[in-house]
Amino acid sequence: MARSTLIRSKFQRAGRLSATGLTSILVLSAALTGCAGVETEAPAELTPATVDTATIHPEIWPVVETPPLDPEIEARIDDILSKLTVEQKVGQVIQGDSGSLTAEDVKQYRLGSVLSGGNSAPGPLPYADAQTWLDAADAYFAASIDPEGVEIAVPIIWGIDAVHGHANLTGAVVYPHNIGLGAANDPDLIEAIARATAHDLKVSGHDWTFAPTLAVPQNDRWGRTYEGFSESPDIVASYGDRIVYGLQGRVGEDGFLGVDTVISSAKHYVGDGGTENGIDQGDAKISEEELRDIHAAGYVTAVGAGAQTVMASFSAWQGTRMHGHKPLLTDVLKGQMNFNGFIVGDWNGHGLIPGCTNTDCPQALNAGLDMYMAPDSWRGLWHSTLAHVQSGEIPMERLDDAVRRILRVKLAYGVFEKDLPSQRAYAGDVESLGSDERRALAREAVRKSLVLLKNNDAALPADPSANILVVGDGANSIAKASGGWTLSWQGRDNPNESFPNGQTILDGIQDAVTASGGAVTFDPTGLEDSDADIVIAVYGEDPYAEFQGDVANVDFVPNAFDPATLTAHRARGATVISVFLSGRPLWTNPEINASDAFIAAWLPGSEGGGIADMLFRTNPDTEFTGRLSYSWPKLATQAELNVGDDDYDPLFPFGYGLTYTEDAALETLPEDSGLAPGATAQKGVFFSRGEAPDPWTLAAGPNRVDQLPFGSADLQISALNKDAQEDSLRIDFLSGAESFSLTSSYAHDFSRESNGAMELAFSAKVINGDGNVQVGMGCESDDATPCMATVPVTIGGDWSEVRVTLSCFAGRGVSMDSLQDALILNGEAGQSFGLSDVRIEQDADAIPNCGDA
Repeated sequence: MARSTLIRSKFQRAGRLSATGLTSILVLSAALTGCAGVETEAPAELTPATVDTATIHPEIWPVVETPPLDPEIEARIDDILSKLTVEQKVGQVIQGDSGSLTAEDVKQYRLGSVLSGGNSAPGPLPYADAQTWLDAADAYFAASIDPEGVEIAVPIIWGIDAVHGHANLTGAVVYPHNIGLGAANDPDLIEAIARATAHDLKVSGHDWTFAPTLAVPQNDRWGRTYEGFSESPDIVASYGDRIVYGLQGRVGEDGFLGVDTVISSAKHYVGDGGTENGIDQGDAKISEEELRDIHAAGYVTAVGAGAQTVMASFSAWQGTRMHGHKPLLTDVLKGQMNFNGFIVGDWNGHGLIPGCTNTDCPQALNAGLDMYMAPDSWRGLWHSTLAHVQSGEIPMERLDDAVRRILRVKLAYGVFEKDLPSQRAYAGDVESLGSDERRALAREAVRKSLVLLKNNDAALPADPSANILVVGDGANSIAKASGGWTLSWQGRDNPNESFPNGQTILDGIQDAVTASGGAVTFDPTGLEDSDADIVIAVYGEDPYAEFQGDVANVDFVPNAFDPATLTAHRARGATVISVFLSGRPLWTNPEINASDAFIAAWLPGSEGGGIADMLFRTNPDTEFTGRLSYSWPKLATQAELNVGDDDYDPLFPFGYGLTYTEDAALETLPEDSGLAPGATAQKGVFFSRGEAPDPWTLAAGPNRVDQLPFGSADLQISALNKDAQEDSLRIDFLSGAESFSLTSSYAHDFSRESNGAMELAFSAKVINGDGNVQVGMGCESDDATPCMATVPVTIGGDWSEVRVTLSCFAGRGVSMDSLQDALILNGEAGQSFGLSDVRIEQDADAIPNCGDA
């Protein structure tokens, strides 16, 4: 049976979905590339909360004991403030991205900080080597301390998302993502990893990492689930202080914020793991008590440990965006919890506040934000903020308080006394990046993070002297094993050569087997005939980050490798072991049934040998100690599945995990996912493999096309072969009077995607006539007010990719929060085109592309 047929058979096994489950799926405005899900109409603005009033009661929040202010630092701040111009003060509260500003910009606008986003490394790649980083760091720092035209110059601090190691630095070790470290439940280990990460940041000249992530994800549809250590606030709280200690050192002890430390940032305050339906940047419609007891738990320990910065969340609580939530930012965090550092925003998060734009938002500063993260909007924001200060809309007292907090952190860090980044301790120490000590730490973390879910007939430990077949697309891909936020924002398509100090899972297996006299064969598809005694399959989710990972359900949708092939290997007598890579627990009953042993490996990073250590128990003293820090679903509809819920009914409960010797034979699991047929359609996929997935349909003018071929006086649509039989469309414009479209009967919210460097992409070729065509999108509207825009595109004579940035349509008037026509083609009489693979995906080059206009 062909792979596509095997994959479809899994969908066809899905049973009926309950009314409640269907509603919960349909309301989700889920994510895009690589994400399973369907979604329906969502309002442009946040809706009012259905729970009690959003009034905050600071007195019920915990009082955190924080270190007293240093009177010498406070006196020095007074002196610096007296010498700063208003323009300098405004510059201090703004952070720009290195991809959008120069060193001269830093000097001219006296910006307080520079960040590098996931794709913003200096040079042609989204990541860089140490010297390239250091060259850029020196340039920015030198510009910031240039005294020309000012009485006193304030040095910048440079921040980056080093969230599982310094994963934008060539050669740095990539540690397991937080979901795996949560399964390890080892605070000592997490502190050691934070300490090693701080060292690696010094190698590249960075001062600040946007970590730890202290979200407590309650809905596994969320694309950032893997950034959270656990669904349990207890595990998150036990890590919050230890990561801060590892990054910054301990307050009051020698070495605090010393030469081998960096500034930490507890994020994303607060409630980002509790949004309705797990939607990224969504609304947490929960009680104040739940917000406090679950989602603030990690901030209590991190702030108490002296975290110097806190990052505000994109999300909202009960309809109010966190970047503009004065009661939570000022009254609770700075007041009740005694946080004395500064609050930094997230990527243009201030622009989400009603009445704000990315370049104009006094509301955020007045609410308590101290530093705007304005990656590409910094210049306009500087001018508007200055104007608001001069008019009094932003009180000088509030601006001075924000600058005081920023200076407090900078002085504690000693940045005024620091040399150029390239002249500081450990700068350029690239040998340390791949040291035996560093890699051993990562390998230990891999071993401790693995959770053994099934081990029938003592399939593990496997015999390394046997004839072993390794299958699956994850075996020979460090990128897939590492997930998002690795070398690039989304972490995709990075070859193994980009990880010079890494080892694939396949290589780790080969080392162990070769040392024991066994033999390894690698077949990524698993389709070749084999007489291997043991089959090790390494597969799972493809990399994603942030909203691109939001899904509508927790069904695992096979991608490059089809696990159904494992059944044939098992039927011939081979022992099948699955190593499952994922950023969240997923419904995998068919895959578990096809395996004798099943390991939840999460996203283990660049030390693939740690997997082999546990597969073969290379050290007899090792044991599976990883335990689920997230509950494992029994149905694909159980995205919101947390210990303590009234209806808690997992397949594997929170805290579950086998050892090698545990006798826990797992019976065959039911393969009814709980999903209705069609509920596995991906948001952002409009036409694939010859079909328009629900709820999208083909349309000729106003007429829905239910079957092919379709013909009218104006338009003819028929199936066309591209990579497989009838996997594409042929569209013949007979008169040019009607458009072809991919449409839905209801509106869909793609506003997040249009604000996130995403593109409408499809494959096309011209068959007859010239290749000039108008490509459009359309939104819900009444007949009197059309809501559609097109851009001109030229299509070539061979199959090729066509890409148009979503913001181009939004800029021409398409309301992306109510998208109804995902693709519109307007052609002239006599033109014919081939069309295939219509979807939304990440902008490959981050340069807005508005067709041929």
